[in-house]
Amino acid sequence: MDVSTCLKSLLLAIRQYRNNRSALNASQLQKHIEVSENIYLWVLFSGQVLPSECLSGLMEVAGDPNTSHALTGSIISLLAQFASDGEAKEALHSSYNFTGTLASIIHCNRSTPEEPLVLQCLNVLQRLTYSVRTQHCASHIHELISFLMQHVQSSNDDIVKACLGLMANLCRHDISVQSHIKSQSNVKAFYRALINFLGHNRLTVVVFALSILSSLTLNEEVGQKLFNAKNIHQTFQLIFNITVNGDGTLTRNYAVDLLVDLMKNPKIADYLTKYKHLSVCLAEVLGLLHNKDPDTASKVMELLVSLCSVPVLRKLVCETVLRPPAPRLQPGTRKCVQARGSEPSLALVHWVTSPLDGPEQCYMQALSLLAELFEEAIDSSLCSSAQSFVELLLQEVLVLLQSPDSTEGEQLLKKHCLRAGRVVDFLNCPSKKKKVVSLCISSQVCSKVILKTLELMSHLRQQMPDMETSFYRILQDQRMVTPLSLAMTSNCREHVQVALSILFEAAPLPDFPSVILGDSIAANNAYRQKDSELSIRSSPASEDVNVPTSGWHACFFCFSSNVVVSQLQEKVKDVHMSEIIDVYEQKLSALACKESRLQDLLEAKALALSQADRLIAQYCCQRAQAEAEARKLASLLKDTERKKEDLQTELNDHLLEVERLKSDSQQLLEHNGRLQEVADQHQELKGTYNQLLTRYDKSEGMLKELQAAHISLTQQAEGLRKTNEGLKFQQERSVFEMMD
Repeated sequence: MDVSTCLKSLLLAIRQYRNNRSALNASQLQKHIEVSENIYLWVLFSGQVLPSECLSGLMEVAGDPNTSHALTGSIISLLAQFASDGEAKEALHSSYNFTGTLASIIHCNRSTPEEPLVLQCLNVLQRLTYSVRTQHCASHIHELISFLMQHVQSSNDDIVKACLGLMANLCRHDISVQSHIKSQSNVKAFYRALINFLGHNRLTVVVFALSILSSLTLNEEVGQKLFNAKNIHQTFQLIFNITVNGDGTLTRNYAVDLLVDLMKNPKIADYLTKYKHLSVCLAEVLGLLHNKDPDTASKVMELLVSLCSVPVLRKLVCETVLRPPAPRLQPGTRKCVQARGSEPSLALVHWVTSPLDGPEQCYMQALSLLAELFEEAIDSSLCSSAQSFVELLLQEVLVLLQSPDSTEGEQLLKKHCLRAGRVVDFLNCPSKKKKVVSLCISSQVCSKVILKTLELMSHLRQQMPDMETSFYRILQDQRMVTPLSLAMTSNCREHVQVALSILFEAAPLPDFPSVILGDSIAANNAYRQKDSELSIRSSPASEDVNVPTSGWHACFFCFSSNVVVSQLQEKVKDVHMSEIIDVYEQKLSALACKESRLQDLLEAKALALSQADRLIAQYCCQRAQAEAEARKLASLLKDTERKKEDLQTELNDHLLEVERLKSDSQQLLEHNGRLQEVADQHQELKGTYNQLLTRYDKSEGMLKELQAAHISLTQQAEGLRKTNEGLKFQQERSVFEMMD
């Protein structure tokens, strides 16, 4: 069954179950859910209509209190498989409100916290909310927080562990959740329970409790007592022990997060610089970089980057990583780099060049850490060690800037572009420091890296925002003269072709240093010609000497002079003195010309260095201003957050008032409707009454007429009766008379 058919069947089963929640339909839906476990992640979260309808339907079924626990558990198990992927986790949060669904399930089963479904929801929520900020307005979040605060003192260790881990996620970096917890009436009892957990026999529970306490109380009186100078060293030792010898990746991740959060407090960062076992602990932590688990390595590098935010600690990390100096390796020996994992620097190179199908955060963190280390090493005694490591690293980084394979999937191409962009940032990061020139610019590998980077930018400039502007700005930089001239005079056809394509783009630009480039190419050609002449005269075998800069010029000058003197001494016995003088004068003339050119280059470099110093001073000034503005903005942001919380509370009160008014208005509308019905009935009755009244008046008139007619007829009948009686009497009397 293909993916489309599987999704259509799943959607049909969901609709049948929603229309008729019978046991048969529930069983059919559960079977389709089990089949759907094999659907690829990118299909479900591709944004297409059919997968979106399936996910929305599953959320609706799972959030229904009338759904059986077995079916709800199956749906949660299916969706929990995607909680480890960053994009899927974000989609479950923002688009489908999976967090609110799980919170509502826990709220509906709050009276039976021992149910396996509740523990399943807690565990999935812990994975889902790790390193993700939960929306405070999501449904049942306040009820979920109350549930967690109540059940951290449960007798079930699994419930306690899940509640603490979830609470640690919700509290971290979320001021609204922290404020809500502090506003609860049982917050002091909650604090006491957390402090009691610090003596628990499970390290995971201890780390969770410390994480919650640091989020809630670090800047309060309780936190100052917990993390004071007397207790903080024990906390450091505990964190490093868990990081190195922890009982799983989960515990190690929370331990690293705890130390990273504590480092944001200047006082605690100062305590860490004075921690006497820091060097040993740091060496043990760096040993984890040789672990084959990318998640562990990524978390360790995140910790090291955080330590580098403190100057004293950055120096210590740099010394630990870059000493002893890394050995030189030939290009293309990537397997050797991975095999020799006895030094942290080689382990960092391994993670920088790790495959794209691995975790993205791993090689990104490695590049960020290397940037921090080189910033520190440039102006320190580790410069020589860093130089050998730079040569090794540049050979490996050059491979990362090559054009990607077009047959790769969209996700891998996206990751390749992201890593290439970070590599370019890494190469640009230390370029503001003048000593980097002596580290990298004389290297042919560096020139290759620059050209490959420009070639990549040329390909991507139409697809990425602001890329074209940056590309043309770099082309007009005078520092591009050296790599372009080296490539134009190179023996490698590929380098010449790349340089020509870049030159074709750069030549029409108004500020392109074409004159300086021409002088540099001419100087390179002159050096090559003179070197070939010397090589032909000295020995039949000659080597291709790379064109050097500053420091190499003096060495080349002395070397050439020594060659000339030795040649003259060897030939003095076989040639005439005049020929020797001609050769000597020719050599001296060439060397004088070369010396003048070197002097011009040195003056240009001195001017460039003075400009760089001025730019560095301007940068430091601008950075100080930016930091001051950032602190001011942070203060304003904090005030805004506080005002926002006050306004949110006021808004909630207004919303409650609006809801109450809506309810009253609805009742009034219903009462008005009933009154309108009564009025309509009254109008109908009034019309009927008027009709009856008219009929009554007519009937009354007729009655009066009939009564008058009745009286007249009665009188006539009475007269007739009397007449009849008179006639009858006369008749009887006549009869009697006849009888007589």
